Amino acid sequence: MKKVLTIIALLGIGFSYAQTDTYLTEKGDLKVTPVYHSSMVLEWNNLHIWVDPYGGAHKYESFATPELILITDIHGDHLHMETLEALDLSKTELIAPSAVVEKLGDVKFKKVYTLANDEKQKWKSLKVEAIPMYNLPETEDSRHPKGRGNGYVLSLGGKRVYISGDTEDTKEMRALKDIDIAFVCMNLPYTMSVDQAVSAVLEFKPKVVYPFHYRGANDRYSSVAKFKIGILKDSKMISVVVRDWY
Repeated sequence: MKKVLTIIALLGIGFSYAQTDTYLTEKGDLKVTPVYHSSMVLEWNNLHIWVDPYGGAHKYESFATPELILITDIHGDHLHMETLEALDLSKTELIAPSAVVEKLGDVKFKKVYTLANDEKQKWKSLKVEAIPMYNLPETEDSRHPKGRGNGYVLSLGGKRVYISGDTEDTKEMRALKDIDIAFVCMNLPYTMSVDQAVSAVLEFKPKVVYPFHYRGANDRYSSVAKFKIGILKDSKMISVVVRDWY
């Protein structure tokens, strides 16, 4: 553990809960606040967007009511019914795959947009594109079969933001172009290994990448350190931003 902490210190990996990062766009600042696991809050152009709200409504008390929620998949760490049921969603719209929409039960949104893989949705001043997310190899008993869940690319103010959802290093991820900010998962056996995540990121070359959804790794601190080392060893053009999602 001492060796891991030394590596973390040398790399400047600081874990800070609920730290907000700000990025300049053509229409003002984009603010990114990690919340929990793979959940985050995005603020841009007077819009508030929550992704996969999870962990209880109390984690979101300090944030403004969202105009939009994005949900990636049906598993409880993405579609967290307890959190949704405790929120007032009467002014909130939802973008999600049909598998998620079918499981909402009594949870009501102002409006619901069902988005399938490769479909796009214009929403106010931004565009949302659904990216396939799935496990490899594709099998009948896959935890994440292709077509059920969505990763997302958000186009806003001249920036493109990729949110991986639960996926491995698929051809669709590797083929992404012009990504400014990427959020990439890494925890076996549910998503992908650190090495897979590094390889995919080096191929699609986002300007900024956040490792997230890394709970469940043997040692999440060493996993994050390994991810950052792997990126920086082969690319000086990709900025790795590490935040404490737990």
